Amino acid sequence: MAPNILDGERVLAFDLETTGISTSSDRIVQIALIGAAPDGEPIHYERIINPGRPIPYGASNVHGIYDSDVRGKGRFSTIVDEVAELIDGSVIVGHNVRKFDLEMLEGEFLRLGKRMPRPKAVMDTYELVRRLKLPRPHNLGALCARNGISLENAHTAAADAAASLLLFWRLSVDHAPSFRHSLEELERWAVHGNISSDASQLGRGLGDLEPVDQIGKIRKDGNQMILAFGRHRGRDILEVQAEDPRYIHWLLSAKGIEDEAARELVREYLDVEE
Repeated sequence: MAPNILDGERVLAFDLETTGISTSSDRIVQIALIGAAPDGEPIHYERIINPGRPIPYGASNVHGIYDSDVRGKGRFSTIVDEVAELIDGSVIVGHNVRKFDLEMLEGEFLRLGKRMPRPKAVMDTYELVRRLKLPRPHNLGALCARNGISLENAHTAAADAAASLLLFWRLSVDHAPSFRHSLEELERWAVHGNISSDASQLGRGLGDLEPVDQIGKIRKDGNQMILAFGRHRGRDILEVQAEDPRYIHWLLSAKGIEDEAARELVREYLDVEE
C-alpha cells in the first residue's frame, strides 16, 4: 500500500440512498459517513431522512427504504450542520461519489441556502478503477466480488460506504506505484490523468530531503523539520504546532511517528516534553 497517504487525516467513506438518480430534483433518504478521525477514533454516522415526498417504488425496491420507514423522521435540515462538520476538511472515499453523491448532497445544502462543505480530497474509486484501466464492469458490486470484498447488504448506504473504503485499500495494495503520491496529486491523476511533482525549479521536492524517521514522514530542510505526509504536508512542524496542537499531539504518539528515536528528535525540535 502507498505509505502514509491517509495518515493524520479524517477519512470518511460516504454513500447516499435517494428517491431517484436526478441530482437536481431527487432527494436523499439515507446518508452514511463511516471511517475514522485523525487519531484513529472510529466514526459511524448513519441517518434515515424524510425526503418530503413519496419514495418511488423502483427506488425502494433497490435500497429497501419505504415511505413507512421515513414517516416521522427529520428532514435533511435537521442534520445539515452535523453533516457539514463531518465532511469539511475530510478525505472522502466513495464509488462514483464525485458525480452523484456529492452533487446530490450539494443540492440539499443549496435548497437550505447553505454553502456545501469542502472535503480536503475526494478519493472516488470509480474514477480510480477507470484510470487504472481495470476490466469492466466498474460497478461497486462487481468490483467487490472481484476483489473478495463482502457486500451482503448492497444498496444500503452504510454497506456501500464501507465497501468503497475496502475497495480503495485493495486498489492501493494491488497498484501501489500509482498511489505513491500526495492526496492532491492522486486526486488530480484520477480526475485529469496527470500528476505534477512537488519538485520545481525553485527548490528540491520533499522526496529529495533527508528523512528524520525510518519511513520519511518527517524530513529535514536545513534547520527545519518538514511534514512529508497528511493534511499539513510540506509545512514546518513548528508552524503546525502553533495552529493545530492536537495534530502535533497525535504526531508525537506511536500512531503518528512509529520510530521512538525520531519522535524524540521532533520533541527536541518543538521543545516539548514527553
